[in-house]
Amino acid sequence: MREVPPAPTSQRDRIVRNWLPRYTGMPLEGFGRLILLTNFFTYVERFSRRFGCPITGTGGPMQACTNADGITIVNFGIGSPNAATIMDLLSAVHPDAVLFLGKCGGLKRSVDLGHFVLPIAAIRGEGTGLDYYPIEIPALPSFRLHALLAEEIVKKEQDYRTGVVYTTNRRVWEHDEEFMEYLLKMRAIGIDMETATLFLVGHYNEIPRGALLLVSDVPVIPEGIKTEEMDREVTAKFSDMHLELGIATMETLLRSGEKVKHLRY
Repeated sequence: MREVPPAPTSQRDRIVRNWLPRYTGMPLEGFGRLILLTNFFTYVERFSRRFGCPITGTGGPMQACTNADGITIVNFGIGSPNAATIMDLLSAVHPDAVLFLGKCGGLKRSVDLGHFVLPIAAIRGEGTGLDYYPIEIPALPSFRLHALLAEEIVKKEQDYRTGVVYTTNRRVWEHDEEFMEYLLKMRAIGIDMETATLFLVGHYNEIPRGALLLVSDVPVIPEGIKTEEMDREVTAKFSDMHLELGIATMETLLRSGEKVKHLRY
């Protein structure tokens, strides 16, 4: 169990300290110093089985689980607004690092189903970030965290791609040819619904953050548009390694004692 942060000094602090346990079912002292974020309850279940730790928040908007080493996993749901919410709420516990394990659609011939994408930046097509910073502010990860993650990927002899991802609020866009052409002009490697927001709101809250995305579909070709069958196949083949890479990176951080937050905000 971690120490409870000092008593809140502002109304915002009081809100996030109250809402984080309310959304996740986990008390503040139950959160570890390192946080894995996901969109999938199955990842939380696998984490729970592996480490024998209980899941909180079942039946609520978010579920969480913390192992004995102080690594917490949270399923925050889907979409940019939920991504902003969890990064705001996590400011209540001041985590040392937050790593998002999400999925994305591949937008280039160099990516295929099951590839891992380590985004070097995210294009802010979602709109949520405008409540935090003007559009000129880029959405960037904490690069030391990504360097550690890349080392773990190589250790486990996995293949990965780097590039810029495009984050959108639109869930159904594959029919829109004009939007598809726009995406190709952006030259993004992938498209998702959370990464830019997580990076930007993490920066706003002074939280070191990163993302490892699993390519779950290739929507630029008709036969590559995600279906339930395709998603089930990708999950069955690649999600165990996806979660393993996230856990291994956090365990490396724990062993090294290294801080990934070096910049002054």
